[in-house]
Amino acid sequence: MADRYIEVSLVKRGITGTAKLLDDRAPITCAAVWDALPLAGDVYHAKYARNEIYALFPPFATSEPPLENTTVTPIPGDLCYFSFAGSELGTQSYGYDREVRPGTTVVDLALFYERNNLLLNGDVGWVPGIVWGQIVEGLEELAQGCNDLWRSGALGESLSFRRV
Repeated sequence: MADRYIEVSLVKRGITGTAKLLDDRAPITCAAVWDALPLAGDVYHAKYARNEIYALFPPFATSEPPLENTTVTPIPGDLCYFSFAGSELGTQSYGYDREVRPGTTVVDLALFYERNNLLLNGDVGWVPGIVWGQIVEGLEELAQGCNDLWRSGALGESLSFRRV
């Protein structure tokens, strides 16, 4: 299979990077994401994992991918896939009370933009993420935009994933 690439963008800020899908390491997850593209949603900056931005989506795969190519210590440029039951995130302390409710499932597509991340959540414990892509171009610019999100806020910004 030929290498596949996507664009990852902070839309309002006009910042775009290119990511390579890791089809050899996470083939089921890559296929699910690829088939669902384009995807875009409100961006959030992580509270617990440190240097992470992400968007939440309704489930888009026919069945949730198995844990393949997982990590609890993502590195800069990793794109991770998480699936959560609404009861895991559906509290006001997370700030998702509009989007996530008990009885629902939500998919979290995340970009890690700097070092020293640890996927440990005080409410649920270790949260392994499926690493399905790696930013190969534009990480520095995306990281600057992510830092700006952290300092200035994410309101009105969206995170977009689309085929190149």
